[in-house]
Amino acid sequence: MSSQNAGGISLPILQGPVKHHDPVCGMMVVPEKAAAKIAHAGKNYYFCSKGCAERFSREPEKFLTGPGSVGMHHAPDSVEHGTVKRSASAVPRSASDVQEIRYTCPMHPEIVQFAPGNCPICGMALEPMDAFAELGADPEYDSMLRRFWLSAALSLPVLLIAMLGDALHLPVSPRARNWIEFVLATPVVLWGGWPFFQRFWASLVNRSPNMFTLIALGTGAAYLDSLAATLFPQVFPASFRDMHGAAPAYFEAAAVITTLVLLGQVLELRARQQTNSAIRSLLNLAPKQAHLLLPNGTEKDVALDVVKVGDRLRVRPGESIPVDGAILEGASAVDESMVTGEPMPVEKSVGHKVTGGSLNTSGSFVLRAERVGSETLLAQIVKLVSEAQRSRAPMQRLADRVAAYFVPAVIVAAVLAFTGWALLGPEPRFAHALIAAVAVLIIACPCALGLATPMSIMVAVGRGARAGVLFRNAEALETLAKVDTLVVDKTGTLTEGKPQLTGVEVFEGAGFRKDKLLSLAASIERSSEHPLARAIVRAAEEKDLLLAPVSDFLATAGGGVEARLQNQLVLVGTEAFLKGRGIDFAAEPTSAAFGSGSPAVTTVYLAVDGKVAGAFFLNDQIKASTPQAIRALREDGIRIVMLTGDRRATAAKVAKELCIEEFEADVQPQQKGEIVKRLRERGRIVAMAGDGVNDAPALASANVGIAMGTGTDVAIENAGITLVKGDLCGIVRACKLSRSAIRNIKQNLAFAFLYNGMGIPVAAGVFYPVFGWLLSPMLASAAMSFSSVSVIANALRLRKVSL
Repeated sequence: MSSQNAGGISLPILQGPVKHHDPVCGMMVVPEKAAAKIAHAGKNYYFCSKGCAERFSREPEKFLTGPGSVGMHHAPDSVEHGTVKRSASAVPRSASDVQEIRYTCPMHPEIVQFAPGNCPICGMALEPMDAFAELGADPEYDSMLRRFWLSAALSLPVLLIAMLGDALHLPVSPRARNWIEFVLATPVVLWGGWPFFQRFWASLVNRSPNMFTLIALGTGAAYLDSLAATLFPQVFPASFRDMHGAAPAYFEAAAVITTLVLLGQVLELRARQQTNSAIRSLLNLAPKQAHLLLPNGTEKDVALDVVKVGDRLRVRPGESIPVDGAILEGASAVDESMVTGEPMPVEKSVGHKVTGGSLNTSGSFVLRAERVGSETLLAQIVKLVSEAQRSRAPMQRLADRVAAYFVPAVIVAAVLAFTGWALLGPEPRFAHALIAAVAVLIIACPCALGLATPMSIMVAVGRGARAGVLFRNAEALETLAKVDTLVVDKTGTLTEGKPQLTGVEVFEGAGFRKDKLLSLAASIERSSEHPLARAIVRAAEEKDLLLAPVSDFLATAGGGVEARLQNQLVLVGTEAFLKGRGIDFAAEPTSAAFGSGSPAVTTVYLAVDGKVAGAFFLNDQIKASTPQAIRALREDGIRIVMLTGDRRATAAKVAKELCIEEFEADVQPQQKGEIVKRLRERGRIVAMAGDGVNDAPALASANVGIAMGTGTDVAIENAGITLVKGDLCGIVRACKLSRSAIRNIKQNLAFAFLYNGMGIPVAAGVFYPVFGWLLSPMLASAAMSFSSVSVIANALRLRKVSL
């Protein structure tokens, strides 16, 4: 299902993927991405993790009929589309406007639920899926910030006592010092670090070891060892105790590690919020109120959500346009850069369409509301971008495979480090072994690996939206970076797509006047939506010619139309279309229209009762931006192939003017798809750009389809990328952005692999025998905390990419 906005730009009305409830934990799960599926009593149940599936398989009735079970409230096979309820306003201003908010994990988008929480797979805080909800306060961020500040205040004295206790000459014994550290460190570890232990337990229950498994093991081991040393020092061997009988404690390591991890979480959550800044900037474009013109001529300021289709609204200079509509009175220049990426204002007057959220820069005008609420272009763009940001790129598969074995491998490495230091290390062996094992657990960061791709995708998709380039999913973004061949339709892509009738020729012996011939053609073409048909109808209307009713109308995509008019069979279309109906082309046009104006001249023929009666010459101007875009694409090493249903002479003229070496003319819609497939079979990675119904097969056949936003819904729904303005400069911007995004993802993945590949051996003490390198668990904690932040910070650089 799709909708066309007031500005003539069609975008699909998206619907969320089908999801099912996990009957054990209540999570929303996409069946295709479910960790497990179990058939019970003739119905299928889907699970977010294997742990949930195993619990269900042991006691299915408990989860289907027990108190509080998911099955009591949701039928097992009932489908949730994740519809978000909101007011009629295109842009709710706060999270309170949304009654049902879906939350998902940036690393595991298959996890969906209707309440805030943590991902059962990786333990990360879930984010709102609905962009409208992202303007509210983040309770996860606020909680982590409070825990960080209190933990930092308590950890600092613990660190000073542990590191500088002897230098400070504190009047307390080592055992008393341990008790002081215990009192200060316990709130940090047990309260400040409580979210980490909760996620650690969830990882065990769900059998999904993650970063918090490692953090809890590391801090827990240091804290419990220190607690035992404080409460029961006598259980430690004499060689482990000092002259006062005190065993070594590592409260400062447990407390400082917890504090640094909290700092990392605070910085990460703050940085993650910035990844959606593009969507929030779009949301802020719509005004809160509109100036409604009442029937008595007075004005009333009303909330945006009460505006209805048909209402008359006044827009003053400097104000944002509230909804999509058409100008009834006045004129102005409108800045539409928010949807097209073009900085120059566009002149608008009576009859012109305007887009909600764009800026009225000069004059005042009255508009009639045509699209409101979720139907506006702005709302549809936000929805499309939000869905694309949650999609997964093919490059993520490598990180997913590594992550599946990452945490178990780290735990094994920690055990080996502990064993090696305990058996072969210098004295005190136990202390060195414990520190090495904790450092290995703490420094490892699967989140840096998991966030490398999705963060870059989120920022890049948002940046594209601000430049008028809408990616349907991450796969389209990744594929475009590899494209080496661009196949383009002529009409509406290379040309304006707004042809004008420049000449009419009546063939000898036809017995018609030019106006009569035009009236016949317009009467038939009135039922067609093709740009050439509209041009013929428009020319007839300008001459006030009488249009007669027709019957038995039939349209052939890429060919022409036919119908009965006054008991005559009339055909209007291409030469190939008429010949296919057995029409004889003995007569040829002699008009000089071919040599005038733009080379993009198209000829349409008319036949009556089996005989050619005349021809119409239509001139479709090449877009001013097309030559520059073609040059830029060619400089990027992309080969251009033009396809058109026009005759070869017209196609050759256009190709020559644009320096396009490869082109195909007289191409039928089904042939476009075959040509694209043929190019792919030759090993080319093909992008197809088009705007019409006849382009849909080729868009679907290409590696990535690019639809012009001024085109039809069918074309847009078959495309992976939509250009809001609809010219080739948008393709240049899209290609540049996709290459920048893929380069950014590779940088993130390289950093994550290098960080973990080097950090874990250093923490384990592998280089100690050669270089004497040892890593404090606290430094390991700092490195781990900033690794995820570094990945996100690198992804945020995509916001500054010049397009």
